[in-house]
Amino acid sequence: MYTVNAQIDVTRSSGRRLLRELEKHPKVVKVEYPLPPGVSGTGYSIDEIREMGYNKLSAHYGIDVRKL
Repeated sequence: MYTVNAQIDVTRSSGRRLLRELEKHPKVVKVEYPLPPGVSGTGYSIDEIREMGYNKLSAHYGIDVRKL
């Protein structure tokens, strides 16, 4: 199988229309969207997210919610 990489300017209406047409053929076309420049792509672990939530709730309610 041969592959072709193309860059489509989706800020213009013709580019968005072309992209929509390509997305109609999922067996043949695989569309990948790049991450925005400010996003690193690594993300947080579930434990880090839980800890941030506990910290935010503790600050909001003025008590340590981990002890409830």
